[in-house]
Amino acid sequence: MMKKKLLALGMAVVMMLSCVACGSKTGDGGSNNNPTNGATQEAGGETSEKKRITMMAIDYNGSPLSAEGSEEIKQKVSDYTNTIIDDKTFTWVANDTYTEKLGLTLLDKDNMPMIITVNGPVNSTIVQAANAGAFWDLSEYLFDYQKYPNLSQANKEVLEQVTINGQLIGIYRARPIGRNAVGYRADWAEKLGLEAPETIEDLYNMAYQFTYNDPDGNGKDDTYGFAFTKNTAPLDIIQAWFDAGNGWVEKDGKLVPGHQTEEYMEALNWLRKIYEEGLVAKDWPVREPSTATDSMKKGEAGIFVTAIDDSRRVWDYFEDNKIPAATGEGIASMNFVGAIAKEEGGDKRTQATTGMNGFYVITKAAKTEADLEACLSFLDKMCDDEMLLLCDYGVEGISYEVDTDGNLVSLVQGKDLATIPHNGLNQLTPYIPNQAIVSMGTKRTDRKILEDQVKEQNIQYAVFNPAAGYLNNSKTYSMNGGNLDEILKQARTQYICGEIDESGLRAKWTEWEKAGGANVIEEVNAQR
Repeated sequence: MMKKKLLALGMAVVMMLSCVACGSKTGDGGSNNNPTNGATQEAGGETSEKKRITMMAIDYNGSPLSAEGSEEIKQKVSDYTNTIIDDKTFTWVANDTYTEKLGLTLLDKDNMPMIITVNGPVNSTIVQAANAGAFWDLSEYLFDYQKYPNLSQANKEVLEQVTINGQLIGIYRARPIGRNAVGYRADWAEKLGLEAPETIEDLYNMAYQFTYNDPDGNGKDDTYGFAFTKNTAPLDIIQAWFDAGNGWVEKDGKLVPGHQTEEYMEALNWLRKIYEEGLVAKDWPVREPSTATDSMKKGEAGIFVTAIDDSRRVWDYFEDNKIPAATGEGIASMNFVGAIAKEEGGDKRTQATTGMNGFYVITKAAKTEADLEACLSFLDKMCDDEMLLLCDYGVEGISYEVDTDGNLVSLVQGKDLATIPHNGLNQLTPYIPNQAIVSMGTKRTDRKILEDQVKEQNIQYAVFNPAAGYLNNSKTYSMNGGNLDEILKQARTQYICGEIDESGLRAKWTEWEKAGGANVIEEVNAQR
């Protein structure tokens, strides 16, 4: 449905927006995802009694759903989702104190909200609460398409990350799976006669020429290929190109951490090579993450391995500031490449993101199946097009207007978010299956269109972590995972920079095993 709608701009968009903007209080606007009306209809056409839910959500901006005009927003949500919304419905907790409040809430089992937002990945606190029976197992409920046409389309690989001891305890808050990509200076490539890279070797050649062939034409030796910093996420992405997995891989019927594969060693030797040849800045391990964007904007580096929207924002900077292209014609520009093949003709790969930004649990404060279904129905309806539009843009005439081309134009751009009527509403939707349904009606630049296309194409090549769900249930990893991960990260960086040789690297891996890594491998595979 979404793909078709992305092509159906113009009048189709205007009709949808007009329908939503009228704000029918019986929920009869009709969902593009849900064939039923917003309010539950009994036989004979009468609307059933609204359901009671309670929910704990994150307050990022202050005064959620409290500004002038917020009552209209809450009424629309109440009518559309057939849910009672009053002072008892939502418990808003400031983001700065949310983790602490979450822990305390999970300890007070007699006063939990029915739906609780978890502001991060599964951790030991969530595992303990799940094992104590605090949450509903959603396995037998979530995939009922007739009742939950949106939630039932959740990505099952992402759901593995919110599965504990075989129980599906969460509904993830969706984020783009195919977000990781290569962004590179297209004008530099054009000046040097380089095509878009498709393989690891292509990228090496581009980085080499960006470093040594004066891509900006200023006659100085002041550029290099990759923009790396102490944020090691780009290294993880590159490892996926080599088929070293996404943290873990399956080999010979067993799950093993990526560093125990030959492909991982290939990736590290390649990274060590580009370091030795000066294709990255020598001080990258101590550079702050923000300096990667700065080095791209200043023309110090030409290849950005990161979330694609970071590269797109660099391109926006070039356009907004009219930075001249290295070719001498026009404005500096970027190009995006998603998945990369290890070799010519090989399979393309990119590292999948987690696909989520936290998740919702439904607690046993929802005492009956009817309570559970009320919670699921609310979250499902909040994923309908009408509610996503309300969440992201508010009410037509108040927070946005529609121009003559059918594009959404914000009326609250630059205002204090706490004063916007729909402030906070986007914290109440999982965005499943569509994370940006209303982008179909916004005016997008060619840069943004290309970004969205690459994200979509990346999904088919995205490499997930096959151990994600099992790591949640590993006692050792839940207690010591951060330390174990840090051992591997430091060893990788030291090897790439030549501070240790291969024997030193393998000694670090042995240290990891003795610190609990061997137990993690055993605990992960015991669950299969």
